[in-house]
Amino acid sequence: MFDLSPNYLISSELRELLVQKLGVLQKDNVILQQSLREQQTQTTAQTEDLFLELLEVADALEALLYYLENNPHQSPEFTASLPNSISAVNRKFLGILRKRQVLPIELQAGTEPDFNLCRVIDQEERTDIPDQAITKIVRRGFYWGEKVLRPAEVITAKSNHGNEEKDNE
Repeated sequence: MFDLSPNYLISSELRELLVQKLGVLQKDNVILQQSLREQQTQTTAQTEDLFLELLEVADALEALLYYLENNPHQSPEFTASLPNSISAVNRKFLGILRKRQVLPIELQAGTEPDFNLCRVIDQEERTDIPDQAITKIVRRGFYWGEKVLRPAEVITAKSNHGNEEKDNE
């Protein structure tokens, strides 16, 4: 039988160059795998830290709920301190978000909405502030770095002038 596979001859210089490049590629592959393992370890550690911090918030809420369930007749002192307790849990939660560059969008009632930052979910008739001005922030919005993670949900003013003009016609 005849060997039909082609035989290629390469010079020793070209062979050395190919062996050298193959060695570099193998080293690069090892470095990339090591880097990937380090990134996975770091991501796992960051995720674990996040979960532990969120569990602290859950623990605080759970303790508050447990107290409310087991003490149906709260003292006036407890009732007075309840907003402060809930506020402390909220601050803890917002701190967790802030550490991860999740920041609240700051909007003011009485100003015109920036539609890149908020979504109008309702309107209410008002004559004490300009038409289209924000009357209430229903749900706070958040940035994640430069990106709007969640737009704020707002209610805006609607003047009754348009309806009055139609009624007069």
